[in-house]
Amino acid sequence: MAPTSAAAFTEEQEALVVKSWNVMKKNAADLGLNFFLRSPFSASPVTPHVLSHVFLRTIFEIAPSASRLFSFLRDSNVPLEKNPKLKTHAMSVPESATQLRKAGKVTVRETTLKKLGASHFKSGVLDEHFEVTRFALLDTIKEAVQDMWCPEMKSAWSEAYNQLVAAIKEEMKPLPSP
Repeated sequence: MAPTSAAAFTEEQEALVVKSWNVMKKNAADLGLNFFLRSPFSASPVTPHVLSHVFLRTIFEIAPSASRLFSFLRDSNVPLEKNPKLKTHAMSVPESATQLRKAGKVTVRETTLKKLGASHFKSGVLDEHFEVTRFALLDTIKEAVQDMWCPEMKSAWSEAYNQLVAAIKEEMKPLPSP
């Protein structure tokens, strides 16, 4: 397990993240698309609240060129909203963030972190890309668990994401050649 120097992830924060993720998992595929593409009606019934969020931005709305960072999108003719790899990739972020445990630190396997770090390094991911992702992640979660969303949940997900990003950044270097 690769530790980070980030602040401790409390049991209360973990409980909020895990509870909300358990609700979101039911709509993981739709939420994955919301994460990259604003599709406000796919994961939620059409309500005035959902309509008020139509203009919220997501990763490709904030940074359209970000699609070039994803090797599986560069040469793909599959529309983004139908790309199964995009859905899978999008849900890996919150899934990884839920792997913070009562130890108060990132407990994603070290080999996984090394691969994540190397792939982010190879793709040219910069600090600002992580910031765009944080915004889109929090926005997607807020929309997905509207009835549960509160400042404490936002703080919990922010801390989980911060720790995951710190761990990935520590490993952002090329993998050694075999």
